[in-house]
Amino acid sequence: MKPLTTAAKITLAALLSITATGAVLAQNSPAPPAKVTAATPPPKLVVVIAVDQFSADLFAEYRSHFTGGLARLASGVVFPAGYQSHGATETCPGHSTILTGNHPAHTGIIANNYFDLSVSRDDKRVYCAEDETVAGTTSGSGKYAASVNHLLVPTLGDWMKAANPKAQVVSVAGKDRAAIMMGGHKADELMWLVPTGLTSYRGTELSPTAQRAGAAIAAAIAQPRPGVQMPADCASRDIAIPIGDQTGGKGGATVGTGRFQRDGGDFRRFLASPEADGAVLAAGAALRQARGLGEGDTTDLLILGLSATDYIGHGTGTEGSEMCIQMLALDRELGDFFARLDATGIDYVVALTADHGGHDLPERNRQNAWPAAERVDKALDPDAMGKAVAEKLGLPQPLLYSDGPFGDMYLSKALTVAQRKAAMTELLARYRAHPQVEAVVTGEELARYPISKRSPDVWTLMDKLRASYNAQRSGDFIVVLKPRVTPIPESGMGYVATHGSVWDYDRRVPILFWRKGLAGFEQPNAVMTVDILPTLASVIGVPLDAGKIDGRCLDLLSGPESSCR
Repeated sequence: MKPLTTAAKITLAALLSITATGAVLAQNSPAPPAKVTAATPPPKLVVVIAVDQFSADLFAEYRSHFTGGLARLASGVVFPAGYQSHGATETCPGHSTILTGNHPAHTGIIANNYFDLSVSRDDKRVYCAEDETVAGTTSGSGKYAASVNHLLVPTLGDWMKAANPKAQVVSVAGKDRAAIMMGGHKADELMWLVPTGLTSYRGTELSPTAQRAGAAIAAAIAQPRPGVQMPADCASRDIAIPIGDQTGGKGGATVGTGRFQRDGGDFRRFLASPEADGAVLAAGAALRQARGLGEGDTTDLLILGLSATDYIGHGTGTEGSEMCIQMLALDRELGDFFARLDATGIDYVVALTADHGGHDLPERNRQNAWPAAERVDKALDPDAMGKAVAEKLGLPQPLLYSDGPFGDMYLSKALTVAQRKAAMTELLARYRAHPQVEAVVTGEELARYPISKRSPDVWTLMDKLRASYNAQRSGDFIVVLKPRVTPIPESGMGYVATHGSVWDYDRRVPILFWRKGLAGFEQPNAVMTVDILPTLASVIGVPLDAGKIDGRCLDLLSGPESSCR
């Protein structure tokens, strides 16, 4: 494979220079590592990496092209058929499962946004990682007070702190919800990317190392970047796909041939490029070094949320040259990061997965042998649907609250019992009659349905929806679109593709574990992201209350021994 070269890159070496001393890479070939057995002491550092929108399909498609960090992980313990088993396959719910061992039904994180009709805000929308009680805030981007309050269960870091308060937990991500949902309630440092570099909760001062990392990232954002060189491996995907103009019209905009060039100060394009992942990895490496993670008497936890794949998937789809460049860059950046860790001599274990999968844009699907792919009908817009029903039945408006044409739907609390019944009857009939709707399920039906204990690959539609249902936060009913219906009516405003459905292209993710000396094997049977917490807790000897988690420990030792204690 021809090496990927790019002018648009924050290198680990550049950002690591912000610390007092840089890691010295090993000059000699190390001795073969001792084989990890059930008697091997716990590792000193746990590294958990979530690659946003890194579907099992992407892992399979590019696996033969990996030569760096992802190749290393693919030589370890590989579960290619991992599942974000629930139905609401969005960023916040997905991240909430990774280090809690719980489905969204128990984490309380049912969606990126839900509706609380008791709040004073006009739109009643609540962001999954905010404190809506802070005066003067709204759920709009950049207008909320970031918070972990809505996460109802402990994370791995919280369990570690409970077992040993000296354990250090650091969480760094491209998105606040990724850092917060994995970092939990007791992280020592928790931060995410913003136009000024890095930030954390309001009133929280970043450590000196985080401040210097943020300044270096801000300086990189301010610099214009030329396009990257096209790797030979990506040439076959370099095909322009017309999407209309960025207001949904008939203009000449296309995706599929992008090279990540951007003007200085363009934070949105920075996020949707390999630069963003490089920045998070570099900041994480610098914080690890400054805090001495993995160098003390305890086992420490470093959490890294890599969001560029998701931004690229939304903006250009999953099958163009942009995603190909991103996959090869991610592999390279992870390789650089692991090389830095190797040089320290620390015994560390890595777990990598994703918060959800993703689906390509229908325009390219139709060119690539899937002519049935389509965009959602505007008639399913919840505002329009609610208005039509309210006018027909003479009901007060707004009648219906929702974040989009599918998912949780909330009826107004201003309705009488009789009005509510009439509205539900009419709305359910209209949604169920639409040819793009697979099913409509009420909250009352889900409340009576048990959470499945079966393998996630055989879950029914009700199983998937139940795992995302929380009686205090979920909607009065839930709309499920048919497969391959993209819930974006027009290609525009920077989003051409998305995720969030109950279908396996959004649920399936790789789950990878690696540790020096750990014999690799591949297990193609279905496992779940909720299994990651009990698996890592067993590896590092942290006790859990099994009655408080949905996942199970995965045995990482090939042969008769077990890593599950």
